[in-house]
Amino acid sequence: MRLAERGIRTGIPFVVAIVAIAVGYGLSVGLDGYFVYLGMSAVVAGISLLGLGVVTGSAGMISLCQLTFGAVGAWVVSALNEAQAPGGFLTWLVLGGLAAGVVGVLVGLPALRLRGINLAVVTLGLAAAADLALVQLQFPGVSGGISVERPDAFSDDRSYFQLAVVVLVLCCLAVYFLRRGRWGSAWQAVAFSERGTAAAGTSVRTSKLTAFAVSATLGGISGGLLTGQVGLAFPASFTAIQSLALYVLAIMSGAHLIDMAVFGAVLWVGVPELLKRWGIPQDWGFVVFGVLGVQALAGGGNLGTTVRQVWYRRSKKEPAKLDLAAGTAEIEPKAPGPPVLTVRGLSVNFGHVAALSSVDIAVPEHGVLGVIGPNGAGKSTLVDAISGFLPNAEGAVELGGKPLTGSPSTRARAGLRRTFQQDRVPPGLTVGAYLKFLARRRLTADEIGEALDFFGCPAARTPLSQVDVGARRLVEVVGHLLARPRVLLLDEPAAGLPHEEHVAFGERLRQVPARFGVSVLLIEHDLDLVRSVCDTITVLDFGRVLASGPQAEVLADPAVLKAYMGETEML
Repeated sequence: MRLAERGIRTGIPFVVAIVAIAVGYGLSVGLDGYFVYLGMSAVVAGISLLGLGVVTGSAGMISLCQLTFGAVGAWVVSALNEAQAPGGFLTWLVLGGLAAGVVGVLVGLPALRLRGINLAVVTLGLAAAADLALVQLQFPGVSGGISVERPDAFSDDRSYFQLAVVVLVLCCLAVYFLRRGRWGSAWQAVAFSERGTAAAGTSVRTSKLTAFAVSATLGGISGGLLTGQVGLAFPASFTAIQSLALYVLAIMSGAHLIDMAVFGAVLWVGVPELLKRWGIPQDWGFVVFGVLGVQALAGGGNLGTTVRQVWYRRSKKEPAKLDLAAGTAEIEPKAPGPPVLTVRGLSVNFGHVAALSSVDIAVPEHGVLGVIGPNGAGKSTLVDAISGFLPNAEGAVELGGKPLTGSPSTRARAGLRRTFQQDRVPPGLTVGAYLKFLARRRLTADEIGEALDFFGCPAARTPLSQVDVGARRLVEVVGHLLARPRVLLLDEPAAGLPHEEHVAFGERLRQVPARFGVSVLLIEHDLDLVRSVCDTITVLDFGRVLASGPQAEVLADPAVLKAYMGETEML
């Protein structure tokens, strides 16, 4: 049944694609020539907006040079047409998109260091520079009046419109499946939290560059289509102000959603057309888009997500919550083995402040080590240093007897995973998609379902935007466990849960080494949870190890009582 349902869901996009092509054919036959021309303009804008939706909506980066990528595609198509290169228009169109994709990677390099307004300035500066350069250089074939040759089967406007609709549908399908795959999940993750992305073993650099590459490729395809529509490419079609207006429209409509990218394209063409019919200068269309964009930015949302939220509320669905009430079958615990994660002499200094001083810890195989201490003791700094987020840390970290070095993503791929105190779970994914992203391997539906049921998490098809914070924290834990690491570092995973669910979570966590084959380092303030889960405990105080050993001995240590618990009544 699950396979049948999955097959039906997989086939839906293709059904929608066939319907869209049929609608495009009907419009090409039923509309007069002028509206067919407007329809072609809307298709071109729709492909460009799809690209913007990838880099801005999905990956969360600002790109104000989308039409510059279109100019690259137009330049390649015009140059190949002038040279009478083999392959014809469709081949030139693909090559133009690929060339724009390469340029997109080069433009995306600053995004590895820049964010927000700084990245906006860089991309807008590139668009302005390209605008001035195109005015001086002109496109190939313009001076000689060499018009771009359309394919013979699509030589007239109506048939060319049908071709453009097919190209748009193919681009929509490509974006749809990319967003459902690992690249799409990485874009969503890097937009929400770069640290969370790196902790999942995914390269932040690669995620950003692939987003720029896909966005630019779509922009190049749109520019090539525009050149085939008009016959000649002109700089006026790729100005910086138009790129800025297109970005605003993408933000306002929510172009990361495919249907809203198409809707935004209709607005891109329809608003200026209405202004012209009302006798208003078309440049006022930029003002309209600007006002709508300011409203979207001020409200912190967009039209697409607003419509979906309203629909979700009308369906009367409650936010998904944890269900830890049901018991689980106990698994015979395995005896703790030799250390699988060893930390020796770990020190971290922030200026003249010593956050960690020569810390030694050892996480036993098939065991759970608890790390406790008062606020400011250095617990989170310890996790950051072990997982590679503090490259200035001194000391040795070994995983399975081998030195553990490199970036956080490198350490995660080596078998060390971690969670965070703050919410790092991207709300744009479903539970199942996020688990697959974290696992970095193929998961069966049964495997996902069993892990979610074990921790009482919502079903795989549940949108994470409809899951409460406590449940999202445990979904994060499940995803990392499904990755089958050697060691999982949990930084207060039960924060935000009521006491009853703390206890129930502890029962599950105690079974993790035997059930999932993962050793655990647990940082937690709830001593009831620590007692119920951890065989050994390490206490930190002012960045130093105050005590370490079996649970009963450590919690009875007078120095621990004085520094951490304060009153013996806590025992």
